Amino acid sequence: MNTNKFELREWQLSDAASLAENANNIKIWNNLRDAFPHPYTEKDGKEFIKMAMALPKPATLLAIAVDGKAVGSIGLTLHSDVERITAELGYWLGEKYWNRGIMTEVVKEMLAYAFLHFPLQKIYATPFGFNIASQKVLEKAGFEREAILKKAAIKNGEIVDEHYYSFFRSRWNANVQ
Repeated sequence: MNTNKFELREWQLSDAASLAENANNIKIWNNLRDAFPHPYTEKDGKEFIKMAMALPKPATLLAIAVDGKAVGSIGLTLHSDVERITAELGYWLGEKYWNRGIMTEVVKEMLAYAFLHFPLQKIYATPFGFNIASQKVLEKAGFEREAILKKAAIKNGEIVDEHYYSFFRSRWNANVQ
């Protein structure tokens, strides 16, 4: 998936330095789950890339590349059992690339990729209540806010809300036809 602004592609070990350069940012970490390392080192990047490359195909974790450099990531967490028709979407982009409209387009491309490769009916994301930029990205990409999950998470020692956004296959099918 390649546009004028970015390319979505599978991770490569050669991405580790660029990944660490863009991921090692407290502003990014503040908006992600605590499992995302901070500080973020090249070693962290190599471990992440090896893990992503070892996952079954089609890939669920993709690099966001600008001018050939990996500057962010987007991925799906596929659910199982009775929720096997649902996946959670997560993403981040290096700060140097914010406010260029890249992330909204990346999310739209990921929706297309996900619905083409997986038997999903719903894709959802849960940005923190204070992450207005991510909420706007999701809204511009066509997600609808279904709920505000009050006091559902803890970040930086503070109990925070999560906003539950979803996008349904039926909406994507209508847009494709």
